[in-house]
Amino acid sequence: MFGFATSSCLTTLFACMASTPAQAQVHLFSSTSKTGFSHWLSDITLTGQIEGGIMANPARPNPGYNYGDFFADHANQVQLNQLQFTLNKANTGPADTYQVGFTLQGIYGSDARYYHLLGISDTEWQSRYQLIPAQAHVDVHLPWATAGGLDMQAGILQAPMGVEVMDPTGRPFYTLAYTSEYSVPFEHVGAMFNWHVTPMVDVTFGIDTGNQTTFGGSDNNSMPAGYFGFNLNNLSGGKLKIVELSRVGPEDSWRSIGHSAADHAQRFWNDINATYQVNDKLTLTAEFNYLHDEGLHGYNASGQLKGADAESFVSFLSYIVSPSVTFNYRGEIYRDNNNLMVATFRGNNSYMAAIAGTPYTTVAGPTGHGTTYGEMTLGITYHPDLGKGVRVFMLRPEIRFDRSLNGTTPFNGGRNNGMFTFGGDAVIGF
Repeated sequence: MFGFATSSCLTTLFACMASTPAQAQVHLFSSTSKTGFSHWLSDITLTGQIEGGIMANPARPNPGYNYGDFFADHANQVQLNQLQFTLNKANTGPADTYQVGFTLQGIYGSDARYYHLLGISDTEWQSRYQLIPAQAHVDVHLPWATAGGLDMQAGILQAPMGVEVMDPTGRPFYTLAYTSEYSVPFEHVGAMFNWHVTPMVDVTFGIDTGNQTTFGGSDNNSMPAGYFGFNLNNLSGGKLKIVELSRVGPEDSWRSIGHSAADHAQRFWNDINATYQVNDKLTLTAEFNYLHDEGLHGYNASGQLKGADAESFVSFLSYIVSPSVTFNYRGEIYRDNNNLMVATFRGNNSYMAAIAGTPYTTVAGPTGHGTTYGEMTLGITYHPDLGKGVRVFMLRPEIRFDRSLNGTTPFNGGRNNGMFTFGGDAVIGF
């Protein structure tokens, strides 16, 4: 199978763990022909999926938000996170042939508040449950230059950087790490390329309008941004994979720092992760991330941009207890050097307003010197094969411990330097 490389093989691990055989997917067209347009149509599939969950907080914070948590931000409240429908034509043919496919995906639910694109869906909804075009791209495989060829995606794309993804079946926990919320982009309009140089080396590059922006007046500045990086596959006898991806371009809004600064203040995103499959049961993943923004902190007294940055390390462990039970661990250290990255957005449209540079509200966070966040999450994924057309079924209880490691008090309405939450989600797909 040849396609666009995922940012981490941990994503592939959990997608495969959660899924039952491919015949559970709905094939919209069928044909006995081996050539022509009818054969191309026969590979189109339609899948549906629903996810809901809750994270309880015994401290009952006022206001009622779990600080630093996007998908489960409302404490002690059940949420419909995602109702997802995906129409897909995958490129699975031989590497030496031209191939054209596509992905169309719509998502309705509370998670959609964080994955809008400016100018497309960001102002259409005011409620907690919102609707987005999560993916709408053409996928092309070109048998050029090397035996593996070149893969391209163009359109509305989910960002490829980082370990944890929006699709709950592709990540180990209901909640996300700080790194996955604040130090990687979410959504793009643009084009991404993956060149399979050798069976061991892939090169990734791409260009887009920016993180969660589109064109013209729906861009928060006038300049593009882009990716470059590499994958190292099948290392250590096929047990190890390393993914490095960097990104550079302006991401700040002209409404916040002015047109010239917004066009010239660069944001540098850097993420490298490695996944090692120790044996058939145990998989380890480590991720290091560094982000620097030249414009986020505004100007100093000399008229120079001051900048802001954050660095983090995340570790994951996955252990298959039985064919239907997997134990998961995540541990993270996240340093927000200027207290400008980590925030909890109060209101259903505040996150996208912050990207646009229009007025928004947040839950009060730490002030003064920067904050070093520590986070540990433990969970169980129960994923039995239900058969009879059920593509995926998952129950994922988890407990999570968050703490400020240097004395600030961001949690539970500013009362505490730590927060304990517990809960989880349920996922079913057809």
